[in-house]
Amino acid sequence: MKSKEVLLDIRNLEVQFQMGRKNIFTAVDDVSFQIYKGETFGLVGESGSGKTTIGRAIIRINEVSHGEIIFDGKKISGKISRDLDKEVTKNIQMIFQDPMASLNERAKVDYIVSEGLYNLKNYTSEEERKEKVANALLDVGLLPEFASRFPHEFSGGQRQRIGIARALIMEPKFIIADEPISALDVSIRAQVLNLLLELQKKKNFTYLFIAHDLSIVRYIADRVAVIHKGKIVELAETEQLFTNPIHPYTKSLLSAIPYPDPIKEKNKKILVYKPNLIEKSEENWVEIEQGHFVLINE
Repeated sequence: MKSKEVLLDIRNLEVQFQMGRKNIFTAVDDVSFQIYKGETFGLVGESGSGKTTIGRAIIRINEVSHGEIIFDGKKISGKISRDLDKEVTKNIQMIFQDPMASLNERAKVDYIVSEGLYNLKNYTSEEERKEKVANALLDVGLLPEFASRFPHEFSGGQRQRIGIARALIMEPKFIIADEPISALDVSIRAQVLNLLLELQKKKNFTYLFIAHDLSIVRYIADRVAVIHKGKIVELAETEQLFTNPIHPYTKSLLSAIPYPDPIKEKNKKILVYKPNLIEKSEENWVEIEQGHFVLINE
């Protein structure tokens, strides 16, 4: 971790969705955490846990029901000015899970990568725009000539690189990577992860890395928060979390990580998380050791 300066501060975040006329579903329930400049913060949980909802709330796709999102010292949740909205669009970018679904199949790569530039008019001439596109493609390991092609002409890994270039061209301070490798072939995943790490070193990005695979998070993240049914149940530095997991849900996730050794894999015991059937009245966010927090039922 390069510094302790807070870039993103999420305070008591709640996101709710209307389910029919009367029912309200709480997807994110009283979530608080901070992300420091220059770090990679991992957010881990199973499908439906609320991790993507948090990412979409940060980039203002999902409306916040309660709480605040503070970015670079400014509140960006709720109603904000048009200038601040433009600032958020420029400084916070998202890399989506499915590289096929997130790219416009009818548009050429040149337009796809330039979308943010067009929206914010963030270029002075057509020559400058084309140069920015060429540089963004080179940064992600693609040739500038690829700008004249369509997404269907590329492999899954190349399409994800185009998605990364689209985020990169805005020169953001903060990138939300929403399961950026889960839709890719196993052989390509390491390449994309290494690319993200290289870009972070080169351009000092801050990442929120959303995933369901803890082994990948261990490789890339400085700190990890584990989310279950809309609540953060444990937060710690990555190695702390792996060597000393406290919450039963964290232990169950760790027990599901496959071993490369077939004998070890055969003999391992997978822990099944069984939350208390009776809801306890009090929940406390406790610091077990320095920087290691756990949600404990009283």
